[in-house]
Amino acid sequence: MTTTASLNSKFAFISIWVYTYNVINIFIAMNKSLAFKQTCEHFKNFLPFMLGIVLLIAFFISAISPELLHKIFTGNILADSFVGAALGSVLAGNPINSYIIGSGLLEQGVSMIAVIAFVISWVTVGIIQLPVEAAFLGKRFAITRNFISFIMAIVIAMITTFIM
Repeated sequence: MTTTASLNSKFAFISIWVYTYNVINIFIAMNKSLAFKQTCEHFKNFLPFMLGIVLLIAFFISAISPELLHKIFTGNILADSFVGAALGSVLAGNPINSYIIGSGLLEQGVSMIAVIAFVISWVTVGIIQLPVEAAFLGKRFAITRNFISFIMAIVIAMITTFIM
């Protein structure tokens, strides 16, 4: 059984929530044109960084040959996971590309642990994007996030491989 006091407190909470929601919506509606202008300005400032990232990624992807892969991946679990994570960190991109490249790596005889570390770090770690990320989110945050993501890519690759 609910008391009148608990019903009043629930009603007060809901009323405050609805009032806050309406105030926020009014503020957003008043500043839509300002927000659109700011978005366009940020996009214009970000575009040169993005173009540089795309060009660097294309360069690194074209520089790695199949012969080089056989020299790099030795079959050692720890070394392969580290090298896979390092390559994925440098060759950052969208997940679909990493799946296709990972499949190609498996077909060429690269170990599963290296491919898993590669795919995870491809998506989560971005050495090439680090200057842009540091400029927008802060240097300390960007470096810490990338370091933790790199270590976790190796750990998750090892756990996944041992579970399989």
